[in-house]
Amino acid sequence: MNEWIESITGWLLDATQLSGFGILAITLPLALIQGTFGVFPFATIVMLHISTLGVAQGLLASWFTGSVAGMIVYWLCKTTFTEWISKKWMYKLERYEKWQRSLERYGVWAVIFLRTIPIMPNNLISFMAAISKLKTASYTWSNAAGNLSSIWLFGILSASIVFPDMDLRKLIFSYVLFLALLLSMFVIRQRLMKHREHHKSSVKS
Repeated sequence: MNEWIESITGWLLDATQLSGFGILAITLPLALIQGTFGVFPFATIVMLHISTLGVAQGLLASWFTGSVAGMIVYWLCKTTFTEWISKKWMYKLERYEKWQRSLERYGVWAVIFLRTIPIMPNNLISFMAAISKLKTASYTWSNAAGNLSSIWLFGILSASIVFPDMDLRKLIFSYVLFLALLLSMFVIRQRLMKHREHHKSSVKS
């Protein structure tokens, strides 16, 4: 499937003479297909972007397409195809029931984690968020942050293959700082929640 996607994309680029960020005219629809049906890994699109645009711009293009696709699929699941998607995917969600509970408990942080670590398909993450109590605004930023984390990590892993002579220290160091920031925000959020719960229990007693 990956080879077929790459060959079709290569043919389209040759036929349309697209260059630079013009490749988004092809990869954005591909990202939407991937985010809806999951017929091929998103890593295929990331590799196409990196190979065409270079590491920095390729990762930026991948983050944009992944975030947009994630929002569109979430919106479709939430507003238009909820019943149809429930019938089609609900049996798959039984395998990820604990993650659905985690999403209800941790909200945006569960979305960020699931986007970063390839535990489940992107389409199921969008669907789980759509049927959860997570607000659209919260999903929007967690989807963007999760896609950024995922693509950043994949960029580090793949850049050494596409550009073997590239110095990745800045890319790795900046990613570590990004993770440290997310972790700090998560810890602060958990402490605030515990403080609120303790305060409520004290008031009731």
